[in-house]
Amino acid sequence: MVEPQKQIQLGKQGVTENFIENLKIYFKKFKIVRISVLKSAGHDKKKIKEYVDIILDRLGKNYVARVIGFKIVLIRFRKDVR
Repeated sequence: MVEPQKQIQLGKQGVTENFIENLKIYFKKFKIVRISVLKSAGHDKKKIKEYVDIILDRLGKNYVARVIGFKIVLIRFRKDVR
């Protein structure tokens, strides 16, 4: 069975409060959220790692992230993982 997932984009604004709120809303419906990092946000591996750290800090301990190319895959768990 394929898990339902949501795909969103991260643009030049970067990680804002509104972006985090949207993520929280998506995680109420979906277990997996894929974030495509656009060129305007910076196609640099270090910059993407910074985005991942900021997102995980603001979401909490129930989330795990994986970077694949210029995509960030976020997964929500019921229990604390980190």
